[in-house]
Amino acid sequence: MITHQPRQRPAPWLELRQKYAHPVWAPFAAFEWALEWIAFALGNWILLEVLEYMGSFSVLVAVIFYFAESGDRIKQRHYQAWQVINTAQGKGGSGGRIEALQELNADNVPLVGVDVSSAFLQGLELKNANLSRSDFSSADLRNSVLAGDDMTFANLNSANLRGAHLDRARCAQADLRNSDLAGAALADVDLSGATLDGADLRGADLHDLHWERLKSIKEANIAGVRNPPAGFEQWALKNGAVEQPDAPD
Repeated sequence: MITHQPRQRPAPWLELRQKYAHPVWAPFAAFEWALEWIAFALGNWILLEVLEYMGSFSVLVAVIFYFAESGDRIKQRHYQAWQVINTAQGKGGSGGRIEALQELNADNVPLVGVDVSSAFLQGLELKNANLSRSDFSSADLRNSVLAGDDMTFANLNSANLRGAHLDRARCAQADLRNSDLAGAALADVDLSGATLDGADLRGADLHDLHWERLKSIKEANIAGVRNPPAGFEQWALKNGAVEQPDAPD
């Protein structure tokens, strides 16, 4: 709250002059006396008080407009993120797509059908993202965190997912042919209807893997898989999978 105390009228010049007996101080006394009169005059000028109130009011208006336009700023940020992703479509490298994808997901924007094929996305962190029907074919996703993602019908053909975390991901009907899943965490992943032909699963953690309705696993390398569910290895080998510990990386 703005409060104003009325200024006292400056003392007469002669009274102030007496305080400075020596003539050398007279100019300084006169200057101080003049400043006191200026401060007195301005302090009692109502226009300055009005301007002070207007300044405070303008700050309040600015704050109101800032919050009122927050939705537009968020939309603009999302538009720019999608522009980064779409402009780099089909190209190698990152091109700012890691940051763009993570920003959109942080704002709970669905990433359905996103196309980042052949992109360099190593270390990408997209937890609980909606990536259904997305295209990550031939993308480099080494050591990425995709835990809890919905990757139903996603295209992960030839994707490099080595060391990635896909715990609890839903990969139903996903195309994982020739994907590199060596050392990946696949705990509690749903692979209903998924295709794993030619995939490299060496050393992958398969704890609680939902594999019973896998579509195909021909020539997939399951050597050294960790925590395989009961019956998985036998079924996989019977349906065309192989165990080649020394297969080339």
